[in-house]
Amino acid sequence: MRFDQYETEGFFDEMFDPQGRPRPGTEAVVNRFNALPLEELKRRQQAAEKALLQMGITFSVYGEEQGTERIFPFDIVPRILTRGEWVGIEAGLKQRVQALNLFIDDIYHDQKILKDGIVPEELVLSAAGFRPQCMGLRPAGGIWCHITGTDLVRGGDGRMYVLEDNLRCPSGVSYVLQNRVVMKRSFPLAFDAARVSPVSDYVNRLLEMLQFLAPSRRDKPVVAVWTPGIYNSAYFEHSFLAQQMGVELVEGRDLVVVDDQVMMRTTTGLKPVDVLYRRIDDDFIDPEVFRADSMLGVPGLMRAYRAGRVSLANAPGTGVADDKAVYAYVPAIIKYYLGEDPILANVETYLCWRQEDLRYVLEHLDQLVVKKVGESGGYGMLVGPHASARERAEYAEQIKANPRDFIAQPTLSLSRVPTLVDDHFEGRHVDLRPYILYGEDIFVMPGGLTRVALKKGSLVVNSSQGGGSKDTWVVDPPNLPQGGASC
Repeated sequence: MRFDQYETEGFFDEMFDPQGRPRPGTEAVVNRFNALPLEELKRRQQAAEKALLQMGITFSVYGEEQGTERIFPFDIVPRILTRGEWVGIEAGLKQRVQALNLFIDDIYHDQKILKDGIVPEELVLSAAGFRPQCMGLRPAGGIWCHITGTDLVRGGDGRMYVLEDNLRCPSGVSYVLQNRVVMKRSFPLAFDAARVSPVSDYVNRLLEMLQFLAPSRRDKPVVAVWTPGIYNSAYFEHSFLAQQMGVELVEGRDLVVVDDQVMMRTTTGLKPVDVLYRRIDDDFIDPEVFRADSMLGVPGLMRAYRAGRVSLANAPGTGVADDKAVYAYVPAIIKYYLGEDPILANVETYLCWRQEDLRYVLEHLDQLVVKKVGESGGYGMLVGPHASARERAEYAEQIKANPRDFIAQPTLSLSRVPTLVDDHFEGRHVDLRPYILYGEDIFVMPGGLTRVALKKGSLVVNSSQGGGSKDTWVVDPPNLPQGGASC
């Protein structure tokens, strides 16, 4: 029995309860993994890794002189959620995305929420993601954030919490799609027995959503994925999504604006583009409006956008709601715009720009996780309990020098999932990034990207910090089999 010696060690385990019994919905996977000899499990793990390597699933790590291109680590034990639990998560994500879009639209127009004192004006207007150049913009359908990746964590109490919102250029969905292909090949019987919700229609839904945004009335709007180029950390994903949707992958040098119309250079001449799924930050999209030194952008793009001649997903300026300090006000934002209580709770958050919070954070650095509000990917973060006294002292000086740039949160006891380590299973901490599409309606991919901290005891799941991924199964089995059939 593969899981006989597995210990939950006092953490909330996604697969087993504290008594070591499989949680509802996991029985089919537990039984089938238990039925396999260790060598067979290891063979399937190696086969999965080889398949992902052949698919070219890589990411880049900035700031390293060697080996910047890496294969994204993968573990064969899936993270499992029941359909009943997923219904609540899905509803909470839809509510959150709807409210954040209303917030962004308000910020770039009447700013009623600021005038009413619900969110501090100074906090919003000083956010790194706030773009004064976007005041008065009216994106197609009034939708600003079309693709969102919201990071969720489960605490020691078993509840799901929102850790942060990613509303600019969220990445990782390609890993979800490729992980699923590999798992279906590796464990077909376990997959069928668990009745796993499919994720394969995400690409079609993404394309339909992008086409919905098109300003033109053509039957087949021209959509393109806009990448910064091959040296971007998520270039694999850019090219993968373009290929899967059957649309062009373009760089800034492939585009030109003629009479406020974005045109794409082709071998047969210029071709109009209706929608750009941009994977490039605001600052670099148009040197006439944002950074004048940008070599990645398209001069005149914002003119075409304001004229309604092209649509951008996501809209420029969405980063104002991506700010980790603004995140603390999302429950109030939901209440203000929708008149509802949040379905998904935030993690308790201390804002260092508030004197009382600053004092508490500095006095409890050894107990908190402190983050820079504008950073992502696990960079610029202090995990207080795991940091040295010197690291905490140096970080404290950074906080005191610029309190606005930092938030702090309690060190969560993140849930864990069994992970294959050498010849046995050990628990490793995980988070979850579901992907939400907002077009004619709001669609939430069932499951999402489970990121796993592969280093023992680590709470940092980011790939750039040594994390990996697992397939996420939303299951709805009527009668789970109890036998130990082969996979």
